[in-house]
Amino acid sequence: MHRNKELYSFLLGVAAQLTEDWYATLNKSGKAGVYSSSDPKVIQKLKQQNNEFHLRFFQVFVTEEREFFKRLSDWIEDIGQDEQHLNTPIYFILREFFRTQEQYLDYIDRFVGLHGDQYTQEEINSWYRIVVKVFSEVMERFTEANHRYANKIMKAQQATIDELSTPIISLKDNTALLPLIGDIDTTRGMSLLENTLQKCAEKNVTRLFIDLSGVHAIDGASAHQLSQLIESLQLIGIQTTLSGLRPEIAMTAVKLQLPFDKVTIKSTLAQAISTIK
Repeated sequence: MHRNKELYSFLLGVAAQLTEDWYATLNKSGKAGVYSSSDPKVIQKLKQQNNEFHLRFFQVFVTEEREFFKRLSDWIEDIGQDEQHLNTPIYFILREFFRTQEQYLDYIDRFVGLHGDQYTQEEINSWYRIVVKVFSEVMERFTEANHRYANKIMKAQQATIDELSTPIISLKDNTALLPLIGDIDTTRGMSLLENTLQKCAEKNVTRLFIDLSGVHAIDGASAHQLSQLIESLQLIGIQTTLSGLRPEIAMTAVKLQLPFDKVTIKSTLAQAISTIK
């Protein structure tokens, strides 16, 4: 019942004005995000994205709902992974969705004012209902896409941090040093195991010095992973030497009965490296 070519044509004809009115009344006072940008290129792209949304949204009045959402999904995914929008607080973006919804309802009122005698109240109400319904669906889908891409970026950043936190420094004659700094939690412990084995294999390391003097705390699960790392290194033929074990870490190893007796242990890194021939 909500489909109407005349309403579609009317809204399509004011799409450009909708974008200009929207941007003119946009709250640009925020300290972060796409809406506060003064960069002409960012502003131009933002207006294009807004106008493209109008053009796709208005098709709801002439297109089957399933086909309509299929076409709109591309826009949602593009905005969901857009760098500028990812750097914008989500509540700012939802605020603009609601403002745009109000624009649509206002222009439907204008259309009704011009042609209202041609349509029943039931038809007019169906236009209002479909706008509210579609906006609810769009906001839900956008929030999901935005969250998905934000998590993807965070995971990539964390992977980079984890890789940088396990630097394998080549010394000489296939020996290398792994200096660990900071607390080791379960997540970092898992990354430590994976990255160290991979990097040692890439560098053809046969002897690895693991210095723990910069590690202040280690939980039980991570201590187990450190033990597994040492055992895994031994399985692929890499001799391991530990240095700089703090008393707290040594106590954790003893309490958990970790097999550190199978590895060479030196009190300081200098003592450990001095054994290189």
